[in-house]
Amino acid sequence: MSTYFFMISTDPDVDPRKCAVAIACAAEAVTGGNSVEVFFASHAVQLLQGQFIDGLDDRVGMPSGTCRTMMETLIDGAKIACSTGSQAVVGVTPENAAEVLMDPDGLVWSGPPGVVAMSAAADVVLSF
Repeated sequence: MSTYFFMISTDPDVDPRKCAVAIACAAEAVTGGNSVEVFFASHAVQLLQGQFIDGLDDRVGMPSGTCRTMMETLIDGAKIACSTGSQAVVGVTPENAAEVLMDPDGLVWSGPPGVVAMSAAADVVLSF
């Protein structure tokens, strides 16, 4: 078993397929029994929003519910963190997160120190 760190910072409005691939790879690492940590930054924090993730399938040519299922795999089996500053840019704060995010209670709000710590502790680092 390995420890994987996924850094996802691609804007899903610019390259939604790359974002779906990132989520799929992270979900596969979880399914394979690995320890997985995922950090969402920049506009990729939108991928944590239930309504946004539900609309991603059509944009990337996947069957309805595929991206949500992969995100649920991450929620159930990975440590998920996000950039507090990036969330603020898209209008999400810890105070209103329950209204917008898929799993606000399990989310770690952080920034560059979290990225550095998580990546330093990982066996494998992948950036999307």
